[in-house]
Amino acid sequence: MTAPKFTTLGCRLNAYETEAMRELAAEAGLTDAVIVNTCAVTNEAVRKARQDIRRLRRENPDARVIVTGCAAQIDPDSFAAMDGVDAVIGNTEKMARDTWQGLATGFIGDTETVQVNDIMSVTETAGHLIDGFGRHRAYVQVQNGCDHRCTFCIIPYGRGNSRSVPAGVVVDQIKRLVDRGFNEVVLTGVDLTSWGADLPSAPRFGDLVMRILKLVPDLPRLRISSIDSIEADDNLMMAIATEPRLMPHLHLSLQHGDDLILKRMKRRHLRDDAIAFCENARQLRPGMTFGADIIAGFPTETEAQFGQSLRLIEECGLTWLHVFPYSPRPGTPAARMPQVDGRAIKSRAARLREAGTKAVARHLASQLGQEHHVLTESPEMGRTEQFAEVRFTQPVPEGRILTAVISGQDGQRLVA
Repeated sequence: MTAPKFTTLGCRLNAYETEAMRELAAEAGLTDAVIVNTCAVTNEAVRKARQDIRRLRRENPDARVIVTGCAAQIDPDSFAAMDGVDAVIGNTEKMARDTWQGLATGFIGDTETVQVNDIMSVTETAGHLIDGFGRHRAYVQVQNGCDHRCTFCIIPYGRGNSRSVPAGVVVDQIKRLVDRGFNEVVLTGVDLTSWGADLPSAPRFGDLVMRILKLVPDLPRLRISSIDSIEADDNLMMAIATEPRLMPHLHLSLQHGDDLILKRMKRRHLRDDAIAFCENARQLRPGMTFGADIIAGFPTETEAQFGQSLRLIEECGLTWLHVFPYSPRPGTPAARMPQVDGRAIKSRAARLREAGTKAVARHLASQLGQEHHVLTESPEMGRTEQFAEVRFTQPVPEGRILTAVISGQDGQRLVA
């Protein structure tokens, strides 16, 4: 009998949940199984999931193949119909001990292939928190789901409505992580800045950040994975301005630079809101860097509107870009809008990525001679407070925060 194998596609939250599933599977005694944790953010992600399932079935002919994740939650029957798939479990079920005990005993898969319930009926976050996903940087899930309905996005139908982990639970977990020697904790979720709306007294995300920094004084570094800038509250901005342990790097869900496209996306901010937020945050915290999600080729996008996204990179001072070529997701309003030619989408995405590459090069060049506190992830590599990768010319101890002077850069990373 062999230990189960896990394959993860998609976001950091999915990777976090895979580690939780690994613990639950081991606890239940599951063996001889392959688990695929799917993503549904784009059609390409779903295609890749199906490709991986077929490959893993060929490579593991005697193992049971279990499919879960957002794509399985949204369209379980199509995955259950694939040759070689033994069980499909939903995003709520994958976090439940009973599910894994059932898989270990053969109850699930032998008598029912699909165990996927209505994700919109879920009102609590999964109770299974893990201590130590990541070798030197720990990730903590504080929120799941999303209450917004952007016209291009299928993820709420895979994750459900927004729900928050209580602050006390989060703080206790981070204390345990610090006691285990982690020097950096990253807060993760689907829509982080909606944290707290479903909790008593409806605290804001900034309240959570300030509480962590106050109650876990031994935590050297706290990082935020991704936020919706229009939801940034006063305490979050105060933390940016006054808390050096909060890392000066924010990844923003911007999606586009044109106001009409933003309205058609059903986003809640306009172009000027994004620019104003970046200017304000940078005034509060000089040296702040920004990443951003940007979609190329959204339905009805003209060349002029695309140009607004290109200019937004410079006007917001963006550095780290995640570029998504638009692909229609069945069941979303945007899929019914007039579509942009696929060749134009591909070209525009390439131009955005080229602009992103130049933005990274500018940032790296500006760091020459600067002193940084670098969290080392291997003997050869670490990351600055702004999340720039640093290559060391001599071996360094892992998992430490070292002071380093930047001596060069190669276009992709700094050298120290």
